[in-house]
Amino acid sequence: MTAVELSEAGERPAPSSIVEPEAGNVARLLRPHAGRFAAVVILQVIGAVAGLAPLLAIIELGRALLSPGPIRPDEIRTVVVVGVVGLLVRLLFTAASSAIGHLLDDRVQLSFRRQLAANLGRAPIGWFARRRSGELAKVVGDDVSAVHPFIAHAPAELVSAFVVPLVSLVYLFAVDWRLTLITLVPVLLAVAFVPLLMVPARVREQKEFDAAMGRMTSAAVEFVRGIAVVKAFGGAVRAHRGFRKAANDFVDVFNRWVRGMSGPAAAMQLALSPPFVLLVVLIGGAVLITSGGMTPADVLPFVLLGLGLTAPVAALGHGFDDLQAARRAVGRIREVLAVPALPEPTRPVEPRGHRVELRNVRFGYEAGHEVLRGIDLVLEPGTLTAVVGPSGSGKSTLVQLLPRFFDPTHGSVRLGGVDLRELDSRELYRRVAFVFQDTHLLRASVADNIALAVPHTDLDDVVRAAKLANIHDRILELPRGYETVLHDEVELSGGEAQRISLARALVTEAPVLVLDEATAFADPQTEQAVRRALQTLPGDRTILVIAHRLETVADADTVVFLENGEIVERGEPSELLARNGRFADFWRSSRSAIADEPPSPGVPLRGEESS
Repeated sequence: MTAVELSEAGERPAPSSIVEPEAGNVARLLRPHAGRFAAVVILQVIGAVAGLAPLLAIIELGRALLSPGPIRPDEIRTVVVVGVVGLLVRLLFTAASSAIGHLLDDRVQLSFRRQLAANLGRAPIGWFARRRSGELAKVVGDDVSAVHPFIAHAPAELVSAFVVPLVSLVYLFAVDWRLTLITLVPVLLAVAFVPLLMVPARVREQKEFDAAMGRMTSAAVEFVRGIAVVKAFGGAVRAHRGFRKAANDFVDVFNRWVRGMSGPAAAMQLALSPPFVLLVVLIGGAVLITSGGMTPADVLPFVLLGLGLTAPVAALGHGFDDLQAARRAVGRIREVLAVPALPEPTRPVEPRGHRVELRNVRFGYEAGHEVLRGIDLVLEPGTLTAVVGPSGSGKSTLVQLLPRFFDPTHGSVRLGGVDLRELDSRELYRRVAFVFQDTHLLRASVADNIALAVPHTDLDDVVRAAKLANIHDRILELPRGYETVLHDEVELSGGEAQRISLARALVTEAPVLVLDEATAFADPQTEQAVRRALQTLPGDRTILVIAHRLETVADADTVVFLENGEIVERGEPSELLARNGRFADFWRSSRSAIADEPPSPGVPLRGEESS
């Protein structure tokens, strides 16, 4: 069972000991790459300034041609050379900045994904239970990709928005400070609308937009992954309804966000539009010319550079959008990177045997709400213990403590006399194997899927595990037997996939086997195969299973009835039936659910003859 598989097993909240870190900012995670990022910005600054040279050369040529008096060829030649050199410098430096920026972007994304993979590999497996696979996929995929515009494109946009207007304004002030101020009117009008885009309501709508996008992505992933199952059980309409609701919620949030942004955004676009800027410059220039304050030739720089002032300011908005998107994405990445690793002992202890003990175990996912209360339980080697109880009684939580998906908030879980917290995690998973009802097979050969936990195992061991799981004969029917690549060459049924998952656990030869609802929805053949496998396992394995079927309960050495996080009954199945307590009620209700006639005695228990 992999961490990804567990993320599909349920949506249980994380333990209270796992504290959600606060979202960070872009600079902190980009700090190791600060040198290269600075080079990208510096090269972009030089290219942006040099890019003004051709425009200034055109302006000076125009002023020279429009001014009274003779034209001086040397001056014209110098202006042309400066413009051409500036154009070449711009092309060279901006190309270098873009190339370094994209290479840096690849490096940063690779670094982020490596860090995420490493941290997810160290995170407690139980942490995945509170995360939908779509949410994690969004962090590793979309959120990491969201830094691309900030690194590869935002420097050009932000540098142009700041450097180009600054240099242009210095030049325009040198020509005429009065018309310069008039030219700035459209820019100032546009800037005046910026606070309207940053009011608390807009910020809240942006957060709602991100959350709705995450929910829709998660719903889409789960809908696509589960469509075959839900259609087979007639639940396609309900599953589609869930996805459609997430999509509709996203549309509603998006519409609210657009309505709030449309007014200020439209006003800004109008103020920065070339016709409006040109109108303002020409009106101001005409007033100054008619009053004798300046010549017509001096209006030319404002006509050209005035229009150039608006484009960078418009790009500034996109640059800030990229920055905000990157900041939010990096915040979510930091949340995953900040998940505390599973604590490892400084001096691991070797267990003596594989007797399992739960001593006064208490556990809660949230402070003040315990799911398990004072659990005392001993699992002897060579026995099968079945955990039964109503939904929400804490069965899955109980079995997930054995492979240390969570640590108890009080008490201890011991293997071979050693607290699990004193075992090295690799040693723990060598001794404890686990199977869940949601099985996920890799796009790899059947043999590789079975040998996932022990990749260098011999094929003979893989075949032996497959035979124990009663899937060997079916594998031989596949196109290339154990070398058949799943999902490419063949698709297995749900029951067959469950038996592959069981073989995956059995090949480890772990002395402790945990089955969390592994056959809750299995077909009768798979159920019988799993029961037969458990009955014929060699050695003295300790087996703990959540049981939903009467057959599994009947095969158990010990039955533990769990209710409201407490063990209310325990003992052999026949003994508990004789008590006529909560387990007996469960037994009768289970029989009533699978039979049309009233419940009657005679269901075979372990050791009895089955009809």
